[in-house]
Amino acid sequence: MDIVPLVDRIGEHPTSALFGLLTGIIFGVAAQRSAFCLRAATVEFARGRMGARVSVWLLTFSTAAVWVQGAQLLGLMDSSEARIMAVPGTWSGAIIGGLLFGVGMVLARGCSGRLLVLAATGNLRSVVSGLIFAVVAQMSLHGWMAPLRDWLARLWVTEGGRNVNLLETLNLPAQSGLVFGLAVAGFALYISLRNRIGARTLIFASGVGFAVAVGWVLTYSLSLVSFEPVTVTSATFTGPSANTLMFFLDRQAVLEFDVGLVPGVFIGAFLSAALVGELKFQGFDGESNMRRSMFGAVLMGFGGMLAGGCAIGNGVTGTSIFTGTSWVALFCMWIGAMLTDFIVDQPALRRATANA
Repeated sequence: MDIVPLVDRIGEHPTSALFGLLTGIIFGVAAQRSAFCLRAATVEFARGRMGARVSVWLLTFSTAAVWVQGAQLLGLMDSSEARIMAVPGTWSGAIIGGLLFGVGMVLARGCSGRLLVLAATGNLRSVVSGLIFAVVAQMSLHGWMAPLRDWLARLWVTEGGRNVNLLETLNLPAQSGLVFGLAVAGFALYISLRNRIGARTLIFASGVGFAVAVGWVLTYSLSLVSFEPVTVTSATFTGPSANTLMFFLDRQAVLEFDVGLVPGVFIGAFLSAALVGELKFQGFDGESNMRRSMFGAVLMGFGGMLAGGCAIGNGVTGTSIFTGTSWVALFCMWIGAMLTDFIVDQPALRRATANA
């Protein structure tokens, strides 16, 4: 793929933002149509079911690995150049941040990526929670909460100045990542068939994973021809939400992949919802739910920044290149979310059923 004419025509930074916009639009359309959501999958699993939500999440998770590992085998990208892999990882951040993010996404009724998709369809609860998430993420990156985040992250870091590539650490062949993705995808399809999930939903679920691969390939391609250092990255929403917020607040901010990604997701989800008639204004269902969602957004903003990524950035994008801390963060997100459902939501549901 020759992107040199495009870079020469519009410049490196606008090209990076354009690639983010393209990745975001694909992600937004696919996530809106498939209702992809880690929070929904964890809650469904916590309640003893392997239904549609788990199926969609597993298919997205696995197809991201298939697309990305396939692209790497074809020489279209090199995961060793990825930002998340090229810097030291934090085990303590992945554990603590992952747990906090998992708790937060259940309280907010959606992870950061899902909130952005819902906001594009007219969900005002998601708009408020998403803005709080972005502000807290920025505070955790450069603001008042940064010292606490930095201290927690430094408690336990990876050795050697880089993150851990699980495939290399386990001395597995290069094709093992692709094989793993195909195996999980097969299991996801089995569950999907058992739950009679339509082919359209499955296609869009795999489309979310495809968007992740698109981001990796495009940013890697740009890094090969750029005169300035280019961050090799893909879909994630903690850092990009903070960066996009600052782009509109700071005249000195520059265009980059992150700044294109977030608007792209919003545009894609909006157009997708508009085409199928799913645009609808929705608000909070009372003061208590508003407090709950706002507190959950705070936990996600800090937890996601501490963990080095959100449910997408770690749970799909990072795991697709087998980053060690991403797998730990994803596991802790599941644990935090399931515990919150056990402790908060399931008792409330039982009380409501008993009083009905």
